Amino acid sequence: MSDPILYCSGLNPETGAYALPPATPRELARLARQTAIDPREAASLQVFARAGAKGLFGDPRDLAQAGWGVIFAQSEPPERLAALREALKPLLDLRCEQAGGPPWYREYSGAKGYQPEDTKRTFLDRHGIVAGPAVPQRMPYYLLIVGDPAVIPYEFQYQLDVERAVGRICFDTLEEYARYAASVVAAEKPAAPRRRRAAFFSPRNPGDAVSDVCVDRLAAPLAHWVEANRPGWETRRVLGDDATKRNLAPLLGGSETPDFLFTASHGAVFGHDDPRVLPHQGALMCRDWPGPSFRGRFPTDFYFAGEDLDPAGRLNGLIAFLWACYSAGGPASSDFALRGNVPVAPRPFLGRLPYGLLSHPLGSALAVIGHVELVFIWSAEWPGVGPHLLEFEEMLRMLLDGYPVGAAMEPFGRRYAELATELCEELLAVHRGKEPSDGTAFRLCVCHDTRNYVVLGDPAVRLVPPELKA
Repeated sequence: MSDPILYCSGLNPETGAYALPPATPRELARLARQTAIDPREAASLQVFARAGAKGLFGDPRDLAQAGWGVIFAQSEPPERLAALREALKPLLDLRCEQAGGPPWYREYSGAKGYQPEDTKRTFLDRHGIVAGPAVPQRMPYYLLIVGDPAVIPYEFQYQLDVERAVGRICFDTLEEYARYAASVVAAEKPAAPRRRRAAFFSPRNPGDAVSDVCVDRLAAPLAHWVEANRPGWETRRVLGDDATKRNLAPLLGGSETPDFLFTASHGAVFGHDDPRVLPHQGALMCRDWPGPSFRGRFPTDFYFAGEDLDPAGRLNGLIAFLWACYSAGGPASSDFALRGNVPVAPRPFLGRLPYGLLSHPLGSALAVIGHVELVFIWSAEWPGVGPHLLEFEEMLRMLLDGYPVGAAMEPFGRRYAELATELCEELLAVHRGKEPSDGTAFRLCVCHDTRNYVVLGDPAVRLVPPELKA
């Protein structure tokens, strides 16, 4: 039996090559030798797993049981902090009312906010929070980070997200913060029931194994799951040859914008010093790319970036899941160590496509689920087993049934906790001299991959407002 091949869903539009050449787990065994899981973090994950891997024992649909909080950086100047609070006031007031006020509603700023070099553990220790499921009256289950990933790192977000539901917003202007807050508040006002729509977009590019998996093992099965299990939802498939850049535009602000959009494709992965890395990193590759036979610099016609959003479009409270490399953003240097910790970008960044969706001038999307760094197709397809979509299906079930987006992502946190707990002892043995197995290297890739899904936007937003039922 041949070794399984690990593919990542990234293309370098400058060269036309894959961002990371396909490799076997054995070829990535050095990753196991270079990686360790912090013992305190491992212990925290074990407590979480033994408690049933639930972030909350109450009802996550009820903020009066779950609580809601916002985290600012300690380094925010007082005048800037005051301006941010004023811009976000409609959202903060709404969440305070829904949570029932303190202590279920909290604001973490100044000395209580994120401090430089904070880890999840040091932040929780400073607030007297022990490992395990959230106790909302001590620290809320839903936490919104307000800050640039250069100041409050992604690693802090996705580690804190394992036991809680964490989101992030980061905009250049106060007007954009105010616009996002107004869009969320407007989306949660009572409205007449209407038919809900979900759309699935995934191109098949000739001769490309990754796009075959994206269509056949990810997007199409998830679309079928909705059709079979949620007949009240209208489901649209834009797959294969139909998944062109021209056909994606109407789903992102045009007349065909759904309530929920799932995309699965390659993401654009530029070199760290390429002038397009910040505006185009993580852009979604479409069917317009003719496949790996095309070599050389890609025209922008091949992919959909933030600048391709129609400023006259309307996003209508969209929640989007963008499955692609860097679809949420990225660090300054690779945190996978698969490429030797090479630089990724001049600085940590939020992808410009989710940024544009969350700050749209005529009303923003509610949330974007995306990936930080490289994403591997084996997160949905286990060698020798086949499709592994339990976390994706559970996420869909919860989202479409009106659970907040942060709670709907809990299955991914549970999977990460289980994998990391298993890997802790394996990696310790490797560091003591044991040769890493193919299975160890594979699970390590999947563990990192699962960890790096993040929510951009308020983690308490939902597809179905609290007053309505699907």
